Amino acid sequence: MMKILVINGPNLNFLGVREPEIYGKKTYKDLVRIIKLHAKKDKVKVKFFQSNHEGKIVDRIQKAYYQKFDGIIINPAAYTHTSVAILDALKSVNILTVEVHISDINEREEFRKHSYVSLYAKTTIKGLGFKGYIDALRYIEGYVEGSRKYKEK
Repeated sequence: MMKILVINGPNLNFLGVREPEIYGKKTYKDLVRIIKLHAKKDKVKVKFFQSNHEGKIVDRIQKAYYQKFDGIIINPAAYTHTSVAILDALKSVNILTVEVHISDINEREEFRKHSYVSLYAKTTIKGLGFKGYIDALRYIEGYVEGSRKYKEK
């Protein structure tokens, strides 16, 4: 069974409260429920991690290496624009990674337009709300299944 880790950074635990005009009124619990529903349909095992602390996110990425995850979906939130440590952790574990942002970071303040994580992520999905996480899930599923088929030939 395919295993995917979903990591969310600072303030995403405040979905539904924080700037609903940007992030919507659904909560972090709603996000987890929606992803679990789609993962179950696709027979994919998902684990979730949310932290407001950069070092804890780095630790969780490193732990994913030993737990043999097939992919990581990450919304680094504010750390998108500042964290070389998260970028380096992702590069060091070499796990297929998709970066997700609920809002379109290119349509917001200038400082939000730069993403360190995008320097490693296979793709970045932004501006699709919670649907972006489902698209990321499907992207990883397709990529991993395609890789397995290629190896079998």
